[in-house]
Amino acid sequence: MTSPWLVGLDVDGTIILQDETMSPGVPEAVARVRDAGHVVTIATGRSWPATERWVDELEITADYVVCSNGAVTMRRVDDGWERWSVETFDPSEVLALLTERLPEAHYMVELGDGMRLFTGEVGDWTLEGGRQVDLAELGALPVSRVVVVSPGHDEEDFHRIVAETGLNEVSYAIGWTAWLDIAPQGVDKGSALAKVHSELGIDGGRVLVVGDGRNDIGMFEWARELGGRAVAMGQAPDEVKDAAGSVTADVEEGGLADALDALLVHPGVAQVKAAE
Repeated sequence: MTSPWLVGLDVDGTIILQDETMSPGVPEAVARVRDAGHVVTIATGRSWPATERWVDELEITADYVVCSNGAVTMRRVDDGWERWSVETFDPSEVLALLTERLPEAHYMVELGDGMRLFTGEVGDWTLEGGRQVDLAELGALPVSRVVVVSPGHDEEDFHRIVAETGLNEVSYAIGWTAWLDIAPQGVDKGSALAKVHSELGIDGGRVLVVGDGRNDIGMFEWARELGGRAVAMGQAPDEVKDAAGSVTADVEEGGLADALDALLVHPGVAQVKAAE
């Protein structure tokens, strides 16, 4: 092997099932790719405290891990980790627009240092060490993300509200359990992986990214523009599959393991594209 590939993996619906057990064959497939000399890392919407567990369990040895939908990238230092790249924005206008339309929703922001401020319980999110505040304080400081949870609204409602409020001015993703996750403009998993790719000096299109959600579209587009591979999980929405161009099996069927093993068996496709 002349040079390694950068492999970026989503967590929920890709590495793990909804009950937070591993997708079949994933630990073994990650180990095979890692031991072949490739750089395997995680690119997730989860914040670092909810990501580190999977770095450890998968024995990820990469020096960089992308969290918070690209707003935070962690770097390994000695025996620990530091916040290497953090993107923030002023959330006050976004919060004003959203609270006007969703006054009963619960809101959470993540500050640049990882601290979480919230107005009420936000299901499925770790709030340990965070602090409950009022809306005025919630929007007082720059943040790396705004999370909105409104149990009475579904994904279609969130899409409509995004259109009505003009939230295309910032980046956003809608979670598979119906929450809205808003990031700084132009920031997504792809923009963060691009920085890692450059920092590591990986050759051209030697990148593989795998995911299942709308928040993976940015990294799919980035990988394909480089001539690399983007693979959607079998259960992904059609628009996510279209953005990837390649589709593997569902997460329950070990689709990620199949995609990783395919890299070892057929590594030449993206190399050819990168060389053209």
